[in-house]
Amino acid sequence: MQFDRLKRREFITLLGSATAWPLAARAQQAARMRRIGVFMNLAADDPEGQARLAAFLQGLQEAGWAVGRNLRIDIRWAAGDVERNRKLAEELVALAPDVIFVSTSQLVVPLRQVTRTVPIVFAALTDPVAIGLVESLARPGGNATGFTSAEFGMSTKWLELLKDIAPHVSRVAVLYSADNPGGVPMFTAIQAVAPSFGVELTGIGLRAAGEIERSVAAFARSANGGMVITRLAEAILHRDLIIGLAAKHRLPAVYPLRVFAASGGLISHGPDIVDQHRRAAGYVDRILRGQKPADLPVQAPTKYELVINLKTAKALGLDVPATVLARADAVIE
Repeated sequence: MQFDRLKRREFITLLGSATAWPLAARAQQAARMRRIGVFMNLAADDPEGQARLAAFLQGLQEAGWAVGRNLRIDIRWAAGDVERNRKLAEELVALAPDVIFVSTSQLVVPLRQVTRTVPIVFAALTDPVAIGLVESLARPGGNATGFTSAEFGMSTKWLELLKDIAPHVSRVAVLYSADNPGGVPMFTAIQAVAPSFGVELTGIGLRAAGEIERSVAAFARSANGGMVITRLAEAILHRDLIIGLAAKHRLPAVYPLRVFAASGGLISHGPDIVDQHRRAAGYVDRILRGQKPADLPVQAPTKYELVINLKTAKALGLDVPATVLARADAVIE
């Protein structure tokens, strides 16, 4: 569900309405009010963050839960402020929720450090086994389960797509964050295959906007450059800046999610994260009804979306190969 298709009135209804629920669904709910903590990695006014939250709320609605009638929700928006993540996690746990829903590894790691007893459902998490969050995808074994966005090895697909769409590129700036649990593993995976694609990598940290701008400008001073943007909260927060810098310096770039291509990025490849938030509501529902996170398998993406922005390709003077166009799930003209 795209947020630009969701009217503000409809979003508010999802958040606060206690009417128009099927009688059968109402009868199934326990009489007491249940409490959910929601920990979002983006800013409260970010359309992408609102789209993800709306999808999660829609999933709860479909399961028969209504805010104000049988459910209370406490939301914290991290907005990329790493220094506050632990404090916000502690705030949510102190509210004694029945379950906490959290988005991305940047937030789930400090949350898990705060509690090993409150059930946690996550979405948009890269390789939870590799970061030690769960014992295995089939048997998580602890208080956390949810939906993974990919394994770290999938990061190499971005480099492959960049060479497919811009074969002349021999220098690649990889935008990642060493402060994010998924940042270094993604960069390392790309680094391992870079020689086979004949490219030289440069790591650029996803920190303050000014630092990103200076680093990209310095990288762009030499010819035959391109960029790979990793699937991290920091990249999503700075997406307009990054897309603008790619256009300004005429750098072909591959992005990790559809929202980047829809906002003017050249090409994106990644899972449907908004849909993951809707599906995660189903796991929250099952836990509220008595199931344990340890017994709910972590679910991997079933489909990756390839989106190409032909308008941006034209602006960069690139002819997208027919073989790449044929693989696209969506083409923006």
